[in-house]
Amino acid sequence: MTAEQQIPKIKLVRIAHVYYTHADLDKAREFLADFGFTVAEDRGDTVYYKGYGTEPFVYCATKGPENEFGGAGFVVESMADLELASKTLPKATPILDSDAPGGGKRVTFRDPVDDFPFHLVYGQTPIEKSAHLPELEYNFPESKHRAVNKTQRFEKAPAAVHKLGHVGCCVTNFAKAFEFYTTRFNLKPSDIIHEPNGRDVSTFLHLDRGMEQVDHHTWFFFEGPKYHVHHSSFEVHDFDIQSLGHQWLRDKGYDLVWGVGRHVLGSQIFDYWYDRSGFILEHYVDGDLVDETTPISRSEAGPDSLHIWGPPLPPTFLQ
Repeated sequence: MTAEQQIPKIKLVRIAHVYYTHADLDKAREFLADFGFTVAEDRGDTVYYKGYGTEPFVYCATKGPENEFGGAGFVVESMADLELASKTLPKATPILDSDAPGGGKRVTFRDPVDDFPFHLVYGQTPIEKSAHLPELEYNFPESKHRAVNKTQRFEKAPAAVHKLGHVGCCVTNFAKAFEFYTTRFNLKPSDIIHEPNGRDVSTFLHLDRGMEQVDHHTWFFFEGPKYHVHHSSFEVHDFDIQSLGHQWLRDKGYDLVWGVGRHVLGSQIFDYWYDRSGFILEHYVDGDLVDETTPISRSEAGPDSLHIWGPPLPPTFLQ
C-alpha cells in the first residue's frame, strides 16, 4: 500500500473508562468504594463509577459468571473517526447509541491478534467536577511557602479518584500489536523496552496530540505467553491523598501488590492493589507530561528500570 492509499489514523483524545466483570459483584462494590470511586449510576447487576473529574464514568462493574476484563474505552476526536473505525477495524461493530452515563455514540472492535475488546466513544456529555481539592503549599529547607500558623491537616478516607490515567496489558505478539496500534491510531511511544539481544518487548504509548501536553502514557503493553490485563491506573490528587488511600486500603485488609514507590519511566509515584477478584488497580500521582517534541526513549528491560525508590519489585509483578 502506498502512502497515498494508507488509511488515515483514528484520532484518540483521551482514555475514558474501563469495563470489568466480577463473579462476586458485592465484594467488588466494597473494594471500589474503598479504592475511592463514587457511584455514577447503579443498575443492579451493572454499576458505573465516576471520579471527581468531568468524565461521566471511569469504571463499569458488571456481575457475570467469571472475573473478566472487558477492555478500555477511548474518546475519539470526531464522528468521522467513529465511522472510519466501524468500516476498517477488525470485527468492528456498527456505530451504536451508548446507554452508559454520558450517552454519545460508540464502536467496539477486537484486537487483531489476541481478540480482546477495544472501545471507542464520541459525543459523551461531560459532568461537573464534584470536588476541588486544594493544591497544597510546602515548606522546604530554604524556601518556605506556607504562612505562619497555617497547618496541614487531613482526615482518614479513601483516596478520591480523579480520572483513569492508563491501562496495561500483556499481549502475545508485541511486534504485531505495536505495528497495528501505532499505524491505525495516533498512539506514539514515549518509551520502548528491549531484551539484551535488541528485540523490542514492551512499550509505553502516549496520545500524539501535537504540542498539546499529554500524559507520558495512556496505554502500555508487553509480550508474554497469554493475553491478560495487567492493571488499570487511576490518578489521585497528590501524595498525601495517595498515602491516605494506601493506609485506608491497608487498614481494611486488602492485598497490596506493590507500593508506595516512584517509577522511572513516566516518573509517577505508584501504589498497586489487588481487588477482591484478583485484578490490579493502581493509584498514581505526579506523572510526566510529553508532547510532539519528546524523543522516543529506548532502554533494556530489567527490574532496575521500573522504580527508583520503594519496596523491592515483587517477583510476580510482570507475569
